[in-house]
Parts: sequence; C-alpha cells; structure tokens
Amino acid sequence: MQFESFADFLNMGGYAFYVWLSFGVTFLAMGIIAIQSFSKHRDLLKQVVVEKERKARIKKARQQQQVNT
Repeated sequence: MQFESFADFLNMGGYAFYVWLSFGVTFLAMGIIAIQSFSKHRDLLKQVVVEKERKARIKKARQQQQVNT
C-alpha cells in the first residue's frame, strides 16, 4: 500500500488509532520485558556473589576448626 503523503501514512487509511496503539502496546510490553530481564540478571549475579562468599566463609571455618582440634 502506497501513501500520497506522510499525513496519509500517519492516518493509516482511517485506522491510525488502532495501528499506532498496537505498535505502542507492543513496544511498551517489549520494554517492560527487557527491563525485567536486566533486573533479574543483576539480581542473579548478586546471589552468585553472596553464595560464593558464604561457601568461602564455611570453608574457612572448617579449616579453623581442623586447626583447633
């Protein structure tokens, strides 16, 4: 479909509200998914660091316990 002018393109043959609303909802949903993904990724990385530190403390405590016995 070709349009006579940019205004005709924006009007989308009288269906502009539905067309642009669908684009807006789609991009909004994609943006929310991207933000949630980045947030979850950051949280998982923090959990990995905490778990590594916990394991290091446990290992150190066991070594101290063996030295003391």
